Amino acid sequence: MNLHNLTPAAGSVKKDKRIARGQGSGHGGTSTRGHKGAKSRSGYKSKIGFEGGQMPLQRRVPKFGFKNINRVEYKAINLDIIQSLIDRKNVSEITPEILRENGLVSRNELVKVLGRGELKGKVNVIAHKFSSSAKALIEGQGGNCSEI
Repeated sequence: MNLHNLTPAAGSVKKDKRIARGQGSGHGGTSTRGHKGAKSRSGYKSKIGFEGGQMPLQRRVPKFGFKNINRVEYKAINLDIIQSLIDRKNVSEITPEILRENGLVSRNELVKVLGRGELKGKVNVIAHKFSSSAKALIEGQGGNCSEI
């Protein structure tokens, strides 16, 4: 191996045309950048979201309200869903773990029991929150509501 027969590794050199190497190269003069303007200058870098002087999308779209960073979101589970789970799985106590196993809530979701539907029998429900109507219906059937 000598200096005159060294070649770069296959696939490492991608650029064929040598820009800004004189008029004879075919890419001299403006060096494929066109005439004048910011894009022809060295050091040009456009800002994220820049649309050539047009009002950018993030400024055109109206904004409303605000997003409360302290908001606590609950997954709503109604009594008819609990009753169908009792009918299918024959359980006497409903907990977030049982709801998770049956695919009704995901791993880190908080559970709130709501009062749509009816219960046929006594059931103990453990959840993070209860609506007043759900609590009344569960306790009306002789069940128990426990908040985590």
